Amino acid sequence: MKFMAVLLALIPAICWGSIGLISGKLGGTSYQQTLGMTIGAFLFGIFSIVYFHPQMTTTVWLVGIASGLFWSVGQFQQFQSMKAIGISVTVPVSTGMQLVCTTLAGVLLFNEWTTARMLTLGSLAMISLIAGIVFTSLRDKAGNANRSGNFNMSAGVRALIFSTIGYTLYTVIVNMSHVDSKAVLFPQSIGMVIGALIFAARNHPFGKPMVKNIATGLVWGVGNFFMFMSIPAVGLAISYSLAQSGIIISTFGSILLLGEHKTRREMVYITIGSILVIAGSAILGILK
Repeated sequence: MKFMAVLLALIPAICWGSIGLISGKLGGTSYQQTLGMTIGAFLFGIFSIVYFHPQMTTTVWLVGIASGLFWSVGQFQQFQSMKAIGISVTVPVSTGMQLVCTTLAGVLLFNEWTTARMLTLGSLAMISLIAGIVFTSLRDKAGNANRSGNFNMSAGVRALIFSTIGYTLYTVIVNMSHVDSKAVLFPQSIGMVIGALIFAARNHPFGKPMVKNIATGLVWGVGNFFMFMSIPAVGLAISYSLAQSGIIISTFGSILLLGEHKTRREMVYITIGSILVIAGSAILGILK
């Protein structure tokens, strides 16, 4: 039974780790990818109302829509980063930056680390995450000749900064309001669609690629659903840690399936960096 519960908890990792690969295969601009994904998330939001029957209050609506707007910033900028520096760099770096920022927000705003053990483990987690970000972002000069002409590190870093800000606020605003996480899903999805439409308004987002990218939003929603289902079965710490392991799928899948070129040295850097990010997220999972 425990084995089946762990398998259940792995579904979010598989789903979320596949998003970059799916959107990369489906194609389209970052505007089309973001809008398509948010429409898929909106469909899941409708499902959440039917399945969970949450209590919808004014606070839930306001927090949910605001959170969804911030999420759309985070996701759009992440797609931008994927196009600038590739999925294999974007995902582990983005995951590490998000975990660092949300953890710092929890410590500074909510005083989450209250014991010496928490401070010790939390500090180890932060060191592991930061080291993972550094290793994953390292480049081998020998690989520059084989790198895509679209590779743009400065644009990727800029997009990652804005993405991290959006994702951090998306999480923090829900935590600060103490609303039911299941109740917030539907209004959150409305905020996602509104944000995506604002970004895409002047960039011709509609068309076949946008429709195809609805699949990414549905996959994201399935991951979200099984995250909720797995927490009672295996606990928040295990569910949280396993969900972060999805970076293995997106990082190495983009290299093997999408043909992102890496030198042998860069493969070593990315492997070490991914392990460090997962280790840091596992330690944070223990703290939760």
